[in-house]
Amino acid sequence: MSETKPTRRIPLVALLPLILFGLLTAIFLVRLFAGDPSRLPSALLGKPVPAFSLPAVEGHNQPGFSQDDLKKGRVSLVNVFASWCAPCHQEHPFLMDLAKDKRFDILGINQKDKAENARRFLGKLGNPYAKVGADIDGRASIEWGVYGVPETFIVSGDGRILYKHVGPINETNLREKILPEIEKALATR
Repeated sequence: MSETKPTRRIPLVALLPLILFGLLTAIFLVRLFAGDPSRLPSALLGKPVPAFSLPAVEGHNQPGFSQDDLKKGRVSLVNVFASWCAPCHQEHPFLMDLAKDKRFDILGINQKDKAENARRFLGKLGNPYAKVGADIDGRASIEWGVYGVPETFIVSGDGRILYKHVGPINETNLREKILPEIEKALATR
């Protein structure tokens, strides 16, 4: 007669860490793949632009800019871009169209880019920016709360951040989000 060993049961308490890890992983994956990156919150909305001063892109014939340039009574659209950023190339025609509207200024923050690449990018695709600042080390972008390029901000004439758009500008978000926010900013001047 063979002797059977009693089956060993793992108490539920011992499985709890594994269950919690699984749930957190599932939540993370859902947020990562189903979330809308343009809805990332910004702690700077309604607050003054951060203190910054960016030099001109070396060898480019436009001046750099600082926070003082955003406090001169005109609404501004500040676009963070780089030549190495594929979505920046995709959104560029929309920025060129926006630049035709002279009721507001478009300023560019060229993030972590080589000067010759930035000059080539603007020379080839056109330059929608009134001023372009070189954020060589990415410090100014961090101060602005940039998650990645491209990102676009609408700034009031007194230098407050009114709206933040994460990701490339396209026809839909330009029509449904960005243009209405620009009009709202222009109406409150």
